[in-house]
Amino acid sequence: MEQPQILPDLFRTEYSKIVAVLCKNFGMQHIEMAEDIAGETFLLASSTWGLKGLPQNPTAWLYTVAKNKAIDYLKRNTNFKNKIAPDLFRISDKIETIETNLSGAYIKDSQLQMMFAICNPAIPVESQIGLSLNILCGFGVEEIAEAFLTNRDTIYKRLQRAKEKLRTENIKIELPPKEEIAARINTVLTTLYLLFNEGYYSTSQNTTLRKDLCIESMRLTLMLIENPLTNSPSANALLALMCFHASRFDARLNSTGEIVLYEHQDENLWNKALIQRGELYLNLGSGGKEVSKYHLEAAIAYWHTQKQDTNEKWENILQIYNKLLQIEYSPIAALNRTYALAKANGTQVAIIEAEKLKLDGNQQYHVLLGHLYQKIDKIKAKYHLQVAKTLTKRTADKNYLDLLISELES
Repeated sequence: MEQPQILPDLFRTEYSKIVAVLCKNFGMQHIEMAEDIAGETFLLASSTWGLKGLPQNPTAWLYTVAKNKAIDYLKRNTNFKNKIAPDLFRISDKIETIETNLSGAYIKDSQLQMMFAICNPAIPVESQIGLSLNILCGFGVEEIAEAFLTNRDTIYKRLQRAKEKLRTENIKIELPPKEEIAARINTVLTTLYLLFNEGYYSTSQNTTLRKDLCIESMRLTLMLIENPLTNSPSANALLALMCFHASRFDARLNSTGEIVLYEHQDENLWNKALIQRGELYLNLGSGGKEVSKYHLEAAIAYWHTQKQDTNEKWENILQIYNKLLQIEYSPIAALNRTYALAKANGTQVAIIEAEKLKLDGNQQYHVLLGHLYQKIDKIKAKYHLQVAKTLTKRTADKNYLDLLISELES
């Protein structure tokens, strides 16, 4: 792999691991030092590899440089010398042992523990997601600001406050006690779920789908399942949900990046291996009595991987939506339910249910009504598609809506 390609790839996969390992060894109070060192390491890689070519083992090179930079930083840091000088020798010993601890298992453990540290209840949920994007996925302030549809300063201040909270609360990078994991893991799962959704229903960078975010969410969720202490039914159900959605990535967008509605997707583009993985995780997560929203959403997503347009399929999806709304109501889930209702019981009853929701400021609300009115009232269908167009910011979506409107006029 040539340097221009390998360096961004390594940044995406290794940056967060380097930060997690450095924080694990030196404490969360040095989190900004860890981020600076990880960033400087990649800058040095960019200039050095450009002049001298790729080292034999680029990943090992990064960790060696990061370790040496950490040693240099800690030894010259005035505060460190004044406050922790008595421990300098002991901590230097810890630094020297990093190399021996850079096994895959150690790095995985560090990231898993970092996940629980970031998703500590002491930090607001919105900040947990921002920190996860920043520390676990290596996203910059600009990218996070786009994801949250806010400005750079707001995100910067939010991240700074969250990091300060990590320091002042002396939150350690470790798994909570076994008896606390069950209570804490829901916060972790919520964060990973939102990370995946941010990629799947991307609101940033003028793109409809961000596969990189979705893949990162899946990787981190798999990490939970691979550890016996955090391998829960809900985690398996969440990963199943992600696999089912990810299986239709290639069919969801056309060659110009415009979204392809479910009924027009090419089944041949669906990833059968991911569907099978989803079925495996859903089965693994369904052995006990626990039925979370992830189980129900995964079951709905599973039915969407069955292309046959049967009444049984849509009736099943409708009933699962009914259960989902009972355990956790959301307007978007209620809106999605009306599509299943239309398929199972006809468009007239679905339109009545959809319009009761009154989601006038939601693009998908108007897209769905445009679709439902398509064969009943073309004027209303066109009206809703035009409103949807005013609510979307993505060029590809605007083009797609223009196409639907022109089809109604023809």
